[in-house]
Amino acid sequence: MTQIGSHESAMYVSWTDVRDLLRARGLRWTPQRRTLIDVLAKTDGHVTGAELVEKCRTLDPTTTPSTVYRTLDVLEELGLLSHSHAADGREEFHVRPVAAHGHLHCIDCRTTWEIAAEEAAPLVEAVERNRSFAVDLSHLSIAGRCAGCRAVIAD
Repeated sequence: MTQIGSHESAMYVSWTDVRDLLRARGLRWTPQRRTLIDVLAKTDGHVTGAELVEKCRTLDPTTTPSTVYRTLDVLEELGLLSHSHAADGREEFHVRPVAAHGHLHCIDCRTTWEIAAEEAAPLVEAVERNRSFAVDLSHLSIAGRCAGCRAVIAD
């Protein structure tokens, strides 16, 4: 089961309900959309749109990027996934987000870690207090160097 909308929402949906939700939005239930839902239902964590298109095309070569991206937009509105941007600017989708989180990206080894809301809270609160700016944690990406890469540089 996946939560729809904000994390405070009590409404949950399974991937099997997506067909009816898409139809309620005026979208047809096409073989390409069915393929995308099948791929997403087997995916946890982060994935790029290009990776999703590639996985879909493995199952259905007629899959078009435009259908995948339009459907991803609707699925994000429904709360089934969220998107963020990596340090290099590439868009990533987080399937079945359990809680809001940001990302840390090492500019040397290119490793990415999730940063929980609790850990990011002091930064988020400072920005909100000092700048009167409401932070969307799901779009927060901090680039820097991890401990391992800093140790290599120090040697």
